Amino acid sequence: MSSGQVAHTSGSRIAGVVSCVPSRRIENEHFLDRFGDKVHDVVKMTGVRTRHWVEDGVTTSDLCAAAAGRLLDRTGWEPGSVDGLIFVSQTPDYRLPATACVLQDRLGLRAGILAFDVSLGCSGYPYALWMAMMMIQTGAARRILLAVGDTSSIMNDGDDRGTALLFGDAGTVTAVEATTPGADPAHFILGTDGAGADNLIVAEGAFRKRDATGKLEGRQLDKLFMDGGEVFNFTLKAVPGLVRDTVAAAGNGVDDYDVFLLHQANAFMIRHLAKKAKLPPEKVPINIDRYGNTSSATLPLLMTTDVADALTSGDRQVAMFGFGVGYSWASASMRVGPLAACETITL
Repeated sequence: MSSGQVAHTSGSRIAGVVSCVPSRRIENEHFLDRFGDKVHDVVKMTGVRTRHWVEDGVTTSDLCAAAAGRLLDRTGWEPGSVDGLIFVSQTPDYRLPATACVLQDRLGLRAGILAFDVSLGCSGYPYALWMAMMMIQTGAARRILLAVGDTSSIMNDGDDRGTALLFGDAGTVTAVEATTPGADPAHFILGTDGAGADNLIVAEGAFRKRDATGKLEGRQLDKLFMDGGEVFNFTLKAVPGLVRDTVAAAGNGVDDYDVFLLHQANAFMIRHLAKKAKLPPEKVPINIDRYGNTSSATLPLLMTTDVADALTSGDRQVAMFGFGVGYSWASASMRVGPLAACETITL
């Protein structure tokens, strides 16, 4: 499998990251009445012990709005200085208009900025960084907010233990800004294989009608379906090569990195991938036990939980890897820090 398209950007940096998770914590005991001892089997594989779910009526944009308010305050950015807003999610507020447009007004950002939605999940954060940094490199913007997150609990099938226990909710916002010429470049690899689309899908809810046949037979088509085995096989094929090629594209070796951020798909998978890619386990943080799989938000949430102290206190070499629904994958290699903000808040 090809690792994807290689891209390089220069002239921009991450200035800060804030994550927001719902205050409602869901412990594994919540599922015992429905799934019994099978809960323990799922936990053994995924590693999820608690996750945060939104209350009824709360959306991804609510989490992102709270994160953005804290981020603007911590970075000292005036709302009028922001030139763009990118909202990356597969749980938007509406089919239309774009949630980015709603957030632009809600956050008091000036009219006339660029603002748009991107429908990506697990690979969404590196893709968003690439888009923002490219826009800055071309001169289209100097300051961009990346709102990246999902409220997957809303799509969960409560009778499917493979997804009901796995996913958590989170919204994150990252501040990306122009830097002086000669700053360290960022390196990306971006790829897609849509042949795996049916293995992680919400089959209905938009405009194409599907029949409940094959893998979808007996399923609620407006709920999240995942063929965990197929997704696991895809990941084992795609990610070790992606790690290798990303490190090479940046002209680095594994020892040059301070941290490797892997999409929090499940704990067993992360440890297996790290071993296969020959990454030092102490440089591969895991927080899925506390937050579940938060889809597009896993990488920035890792930054604001397990790596926050390092990123606020110094300059770190960071590699990040998103992979899953689509199938889609993306990686980024860049220097990050010291950040003006790197924290997790609750709503």
